[in-house]
Amino acid sequence: MDFGAHLPLIAFQGESWSLKRLTDYTQAARDLGFAAVSANDHFVFPRPWLDGPTALAAILDHSGDMALATTVSIPVVRGPIASAKTLAAIDLLSDGRLIVGVGPGSSPLDYAAVGIDFEERWKRLDEAIHTLRALWSNSESPFVGSFYSTDGVRLEPSPAQRPTPPIWIGSWGSAAGMRRVARLGDGWLASAYNTTPEKFAAGKTKLSEHLKKAGKDPETFPNSLCTMFMYLSYDRAVTDRVMQELLAPMIRRPEEDLRRQLLVGPPEECAAKLAAYQQAGLQRVYIWPVADEQQQLEMFQERVAPHVTGTP
Repeated sequence: MDFGAHLPLIAFQGESWSLKRLTDYTQAARDLGFAAVSANDHFVFPRPWLDGPTALAAILDHSGDMALATTVSIPVVRGPIASAKTLAAIDLLSDGRLIVGVGPGSSPLDYAAVGIDFEERWKRLDEAIHTLRALWSNSESPFVGSFYSTDGVRLEPSPAQRPTPPIWIGSWGSAAGMRRVARLGDGWLASAYNTTPEKFAAGKTKLSEHLKKAGKDPETFPNSLCTMFMYLSYDRAVTDRVMQELLAPMIRRPEEDLRRQLLVGPPEECAAKLAAYQQAGLQRVYIWPVADEQQQLEMFQERVAPHVTGTP
């Protein structure tokens, strides 16, 4: 298992953003040995949310050789043509370090904002993935679907990675989701606040079956866990406040479930949660500090990571 860091895109407690805040965070993650940095996507959200692709592009020059990931991007809401153009530029300018995580998004508000029926999200996502691949590979055979078409469309410049950047598909682990990941994806992105180590292991087993049917090798098919919100502290009053005042109201999940799923609490307890995921076959987790960002990254690498990876 290795570790990535989500960019601080959400104003959990009214924080302001600046380019310096983003670049300082990225440099700290790089210097601490994180393997990747990521940004995800919402248009409309209960808390202010900085635009993900813009933020990811802004930190390219400070990210060293870390992988860059969207965890996830929402090409249906953004439009697959615009998404292909933006993500191709990020991949090109990063010398081919981009992992394109995509999903339909979980918010009806995002769909309402752009006038798309939320119930169409899965059918549109399938076509959006085909659209991205056709545009990035400059395929001689255009993709023509019910919602999108690349006929007569050629986007240049192309991404650095050929034939396309890897496309990972976000799924909470349902049977339909695992079939989609196996059929259309180059990797699987699970969601930390929608799973547990036991559910992840069950999803991975289902995915392996579908990968074999799709002619793909389950042993080499990668996975990650994203949106792992985190606040490390030995002070229970502090971690209770983080859970009760910040995370539970924002995520709208039962507090008792989030306490089991997220990394909020003493470092040793959080390390035990990640060790269980490692046993379940998880390869990377993207942590997201909800406050004291750089201090939390340092504490994670000093007091959590060594108990999971077994390296000092």
